[in-house]
Amino acid sequence: MKILILKPSSLGDVIQALPVLRLLKQHFPQAEIFWWIDSALAPLLEGDPDLTGVVRFERRRWAQPQNWPEMVRSIQWLRARKFDLIIDLQCLLRSAVFGWLARQDFFIGLDESREGARGFYDVAVPRQSFHTHAVDWYLAVLTRLGVPVHRRFDWLPARPAVARAIEAKWSTRGTRWITLQPGARWDNKRWPAEHFARLVSELAARHPGTRFAILGAGEDKPLGDVITRTHPARCLNLCGATSLPEMVEWIRLADLLITNDTGPMHVAAALNKPMVALFGPTEPRRTGPYGQLENVLRLDLPCSPCLKADCHFEKLNECLRALSPATVLDRIHRIAPAGLLA
Repeated sequence: MKILILKPSSLGDVIQALPVLRLLKQHFPQAEIFWWIDSALAPLLEGDPDLTGVVRFERRRWAQPQNWPEMVRSIQWLRARKFDLIIDLQCLLRSAVFGWLARQDFFIGLDESREGARGFYDVAVPRQSFHTHAVDWYLAVLTRLGVPVHRRFDWLPARPAVARAIEAKWSTRGTRWITLQPGARWDNKRWPAEHFARLVSELAARHPGTRFAILGAGEDKPLGDVITRTHPARCLNLCGATSLPEMVEWIRLADLLITNDTGPMHVAAALNKPMVALFGPTEPRRTGPYGQLENVLRLDLPCSPCLKADCHFEKLNECLRALSPATVLDRIHRIAPAGLLA
């Protein structure tokens, strides 16, 4: 049996879709499973034990007409694989068209009225309710396929070689680490960097044995700098300095993550890593840390969650700005693993 999963982006969405891969492989152990993914995220899945291969979606290159022959060759390569099953978990027009062009047998996707994608599927799986979590919606596809759904799988298998590389680069052994994620794709999903800085200052003063690793993309480095200046000897600004596999292993080795609603939050949830997740405009019941919704902090404002990338409230970004470092500190002390804050 040959299966193709279409889920090119984003980081958090790909992480949330991984249980589909794990359970498919358990149910069809001899299956050859491929994953179509944005080339920028491909390192996250390359070498995955349950995948036969990763198919790169070169979104930026293929936006240019001179590179369309590459896209055609990619579709031809996939079509030659003669997939028995194609699963579209992106439900956008481009993923639906790509899957339809590559299909040989059965095509199933999510029933969401975006860009008419569901018109390309043999079966479209609806979201049970507005608040159904994304992970549960993805898993509902397996239920329609007769694949048992359970939690007996390793969501993100360890990468020992990557962990050893982290130790060699940053001498992590023997230190209790808290990881921080101050960035997010939407500006209004970001708890202010100054709040992160005050939180670190408080934690550093109270708990001298703890250090802080700041995660993020290269564009998040200024946010990391704001935090690092509070205690340079105790902070490690890793924004733009880690690969995707290294980011995953950093979260695995740390004891706690303080995070906005963004991809690394879903990594921590997949690893069952304790966290405090800071929410403003988004709805945690739909896209929060799966299995850890009790660790979400949010304020009950009349406009939140607005589900919008731009804030139009009279007090700009009040849903996160008004969430105080003291409130976050209190939650940290309630959930921190034993010995972390010695």
